[in-house]
Amino acid sequence: MKAAWIEGGRVELRRAPLPRRRRGEALIRVEIAGICNTDLELQRGYYGFSGIPGHEFVGEVVEGSPRWQGRRVVGEINLGCGRCSWCGRSMRRHCPRRKVLGIRGHGGALAEYITLPEDNLHAAPENLDPRELVFCEPLAAACEILDQVRIPRGARTAVLGDGKLGLLVAQVLGQAGADVTVFGRHEERRPFLLRRGIRFRPAGDRPRAKFPFVVEATGSAAGLGAALDIVEPRGTVVLKSTVHGKAELDSAKVVVDELVLIGSRCGRFEPALRLLERQEVDVMPLIHAELPLDEVAEAFRRAAQPGALKVLVRCSERPARAANSARSRVRRS
Repeated sequence: MKAAWIEGGRVELRRAPLPRRRRGEALIRVEIAGICNTDLELQRGYYGFSGIPGHEFVGEVVEGSPRWQGRRVVGEINLGCGRCSWCGRSMRRHCPRRKVLGIRGHGGALAEYITLPEDNLHAAPENLDPRELVFCEPLAAACEILDQVRIPRGARTAVLGDGKLGLLVAQVLGQAGADVTVFGRHEERRPFLLRRGIRFRPAGDRPRAKFPFVVEATGSAAGLGAALDIVEPRGTVVLKSTVHGKAELDSAKVVVDELVLIGSRCGRFEPALRLLERQEVDVMPLIHAELPLDEVAEAFRRAAQPGALKVLVRCSERPARAANSARSRVRRS
């Protein structure tokens, strides 16, 4: 099969063996995959990564149990060991032996085929465009904030960053009733936010009144310091950025102001799918470009451009076939 490959800071298209599913797993033909900031950080050296990246996807099961055979699916990215106490509490995202799709120990979705445990799969609503469905994973990460923090209706909430994740977070929190202000670097995104009842202010503005809740989604190591500058005493800062490198922390401010810092990563897919199905968030305007898998290096280049939003990669164009046919095709290539 064809797949993207990251090594030594470079992205290229390679031929790779078709992944062989294990018991309890499904073989999935990837339709569309997305490039997110974490993928760009992997290219820069995050985790010392080399291999097939990609963890945002929608695809079709071509080999699996009768329940999943032929179904369009999205999938959670953490593969727990299934034996530890974390997995026993349905918290496989924190399993100490977990693998992570396209990030750690498991080939990613920027390829024609992937495998995932069937327990990780969610059926995709039939009424949604696959380009909408590919946003399920980052949207679930935005929804995770509401599982971690109780934000009262009308509470003043700042979102730092008007990139892909920041725009999703702002919509999710606004939909939940928060009074949201986005601090961003792209004035052209103001109308999109205003139509959804979300304020926009240029990054670096100093608000007169600080915020009880701040979500840091800048994708920058400097984002933490900016968040601490605008959160009020006893306020909460939610950290969303994963960056290659270290952020500086003014621990005296955290202690003196008695702040709460919360790391926030992956989330449950169920609330994200509900928001998409009910058209309660708008993701299509967040698509910056869409390219075929053959042009994945160019897709990464475009995704890394300043101000770029979501770049999608079409990983397969042909209809799903039986897994045996897929395997024979790979052997011939």
